[in-house]
Amino acid sequence: MKLFAAADIHGSQYRLNTILKNIEKCSPDLVIICGDITQFGPGDVAKNFLNQIKVDTLALPGNIDTQDVNKAISDSKATNINYKRIEKNGLTVVGIGGDLSDSLSEISIEYKNKKIPLIKTISKDTILVTHVPPYKTQDKVFFGHYSGNKELRKIVDKYKPKLVLCGHIHEDPGVKMLEETLVVNCSIGKRTEGAIIEINDKIEVNILD
Repeated sequence: MKLFAAADIHGSQYRLNTILKNIEKCSPDLVIICGDITQFGPGDVAKNFLNQIKVDTLALPGNIDTQDVNKAISDSKATNINYKRIEKNGLTVVGIGGDLSDSLSEISIEYKNKKIPLIKTISKDTILVTHVPPYKTQDKVFFGHYSGNKELRKIVDKYKPKLVLCGHIHEDPGVKMLEETLVVNCSIGKRTEGAIIEINDKIEVNILD
């Protein structure tokens, strides 16, 4: 299974064109967009952008995507995975978009038309898609400050999903292993153009630049 993952389009057709170029070049089976599709909306931009992607796509909003963006994702050709667990192409995917709260263990996830606690949706076979990265994991900004989510880091450390896909921190795209969990910050910008992830017996990641 080959995935293409990217985050932080921020309403830029130029950045979207970079994504479309890499999709055409790499021929992934599935595309995952990890939030901040727009620059504070509007929803029509998100829908237009997602509809330009010709491969099956999963997406969720980021911290500066407005509420109408979340609805627009649902109205687009993409599958909205925000606060949902889905099975896709043999993969189990859980999505948590937006600017994560400090009470993640208390939130509910939609699965098969039911609401269940987030912590009961995550196992060692899960791909966890967020916008914000876990604390101290590809989340370093200027002056060495870490800007990831501490509660998310605790959940990842405890439940050990096999893969976390995130963005948000434009300054620190890349890959880090946390014990059994591979974390990929796939933010696109000046230096990088997303990530190709090959999932077979093991996971291999290529950060595109």
